[in-house]
Amino acid sequence: MSRKYFGLLILLITLVLALTACQPKAPEEAAAPEVAAPAEGEKLAVGIVLPTREEPRWIQDEGRFQDALTAAGYEVEILFSQGDSAKEKANVEDLITKGIKVLIICPHDGTAAAAAAEAARDAGVKVVSYDRLIRDTDAVDYYVTFDSIAVGAAQAQYLVDKASGTGNPLYLYAGAATDNNAFLFFEGAWNVLQPKIVDGTFVVKNSSEAIALQDKATLTRDEMGQIIGQITTNWDFNTAKNLAEANLTATTVEDKGDVFILAPNDGTARAIADAFGADADVSSYVVTGQDAEIASVQYIIDGKQSMTVLKDVRTLVGDAIAAAVAYLEGGVPEQTHTYNNGVIDVPAKPSVVISVDIENLVEAIIDSGYWDASEFTGLP
Repeated sequence: MSRKYFGLLILLITLVLALTACQPKAPEEAAAPEVAAPAEGEKLAVGIVLPTREEPRWIQDEGRFQDALTAAGYEVEILFSQGDSAKEKANVEDLITKGIKVLIICPHDGTAAAAAAEAARDAGVKVVSYDRLIRDTDAVDYYVTFDSIAVGAAQAQYLVDKASGTGNPLYLYAGAATDNNAFLFFEGAWNVLQPKIVDGTFVVKNSSEAIALQDKATLTRDEMGQIIGQITTNWDFNTAKNLAEANLTATTVEDKGDVFILAPNDGTARAIADAFGADADVSSYVVTGQDAEIASVQYIIDGKQSMTVLKDVRTLVGDAIAAAVAYLEGGVPEQTHTYNNGVIDVPAKPSVVISVDIENLVEAIIDSGYWDASEFTGLP
């Protein structure tokens, strides 16, 4: 081949290659856009801190949180503070270092938890106070709760509905003085019980402070604190049982008979019921509870606990997740109420509660899918 034709051939090949390079790729051949992998500290969207693994209620919450957030497509880490505010703060700090954007925290001690909330706020994390209100700080963005005053009122109303005549012995018990909810539960109960104490339907048998204040329809927080100081269970089963036994030992036969008991939650209700049930001078008792724990639902079936207040954890968890997702997506969660924590009015949307006894247990607990019938024996 002559040099002339060889040069033309090289020129032609060069032109063809140039034209080919200028053609757009077919869609299926186009390179996928590169998406940067999240940094190690950005993988965890939501951190959750619960007060203890020692109460069945919080194990319920853990499982339902894990399932719901995984289904929603968010990574979550759930830590327990084991009733220790220092550990609670350390848990929060650990989650902050892992890059959480939203903290959902149920405080062990509402006031002590302010430091943990402020650490999260300073790190740019949205703080959702869960079930119990964090007090005395402005570092709370939202409060997810049941209507705790309504819970106490439902418990007290059950006692009122079961009472007849006058002079009925009334034993009062409360949660922990460090828990703001304990005050709200008691406030709701006092609103209903106080008129019935004044008219003689009930006679308080185990609190001199309640007797001294029984003519007051509305109590200050300090006044409630004085009563709660005498009747606190600290949400602890052994403390509840020991206190009930001490109360029964200190009272006379006339202070027993057919008794009415305001117990703050299911765990303490079972412990208190066991103490009253073992006293030969107690002819019968009506005892309240809340949380619809499996063991207490069985106690209701067996006639050893009178009622519980169903606070459907699925609803509360759903509300907490809705709040977290709203913040993660740059919005704000729905608000219908506010709760003052001593510094600010914290926005909230309280979830509904249901009073449950043997009459509506199957409908409220089993038919609703809250617990499976296989968990129980002797269902009505």
